[in-house]
Amino acid sequence: MTEATKQALVGLRDLSTLQWYVIPLLLVVIYIYNKEIGKARETGNWNPVFAALTVLGLDFFNETWNGWVMAFTQHSAVWTVPGPTALRVFVGWNIEIIFMFALLGFAYYYFMSKNQDRKILGLNEKWFYAILCTVLAVFVECILNVAGLLVWEYPWWNLSFAGIWLILLVGYFLFFAGAAIVISLKSIKQKVIFVCCVYLVPIVMNIIGFGILKLVY
Repeated sequence: MTEATKQALVGLRDLSTLQWYVIPLLLVVIYIYNKEIGKARETGNWNPVFAALTVLGLDFFNETWNGWVMAFTQHSAVWTVPGPTALRVFVGWNIEIIFMFALLGFAYYYFMSKNQDRKILGLNEKWFYAILCTVLAVFVECILNVAGLLVWEYPWWNLSFAGIWLILLVGYFLFFAGAAIVISLKSIKQKVIFVCCVYLVPIVMNIIGFGILKLVY
């Protein structure tokens, strides 16, 4: 195993690592969701909530298969977060990242106009801002990698030209594309089914991983 992987496995899902700053961060997330759900009840527009839940759910999926890579290779996940954290959930996923992704879908949604029907550079704004948010997120990801907080191991997922494209497409565009799709669906029922499917896949993967295969990631 790589040194970063060994470090990331230390304290994995160990509640004794929790820090007090998690509590106000949790309250911020709860407050924002409460405000958004309250607005949705008044206006009937649940798209911000669906966008946020979709981004978080797709990150849950990415972090699950990333953990599987580590478990099956016994070498390294595609990315690991070995540094200090209040709680490391998977080798590449910690509580701080979870809080960030819980809110990222709201940030994407509120870039857009009220009806999401503008054209920007020939693209519908849903897709323009999906691309913009992807580029911004990967820029931050690269800074975290250079700082040593986020470790990339494989040559096809790094700062090379080919690696950056894969990070752009799989690492982040997937999230915002999912958010764009869910807010484009016509009915609440379709949106609920979409979000449930987004979460069902990683939940089943983790039941298989932890419960049946006894994987550690």
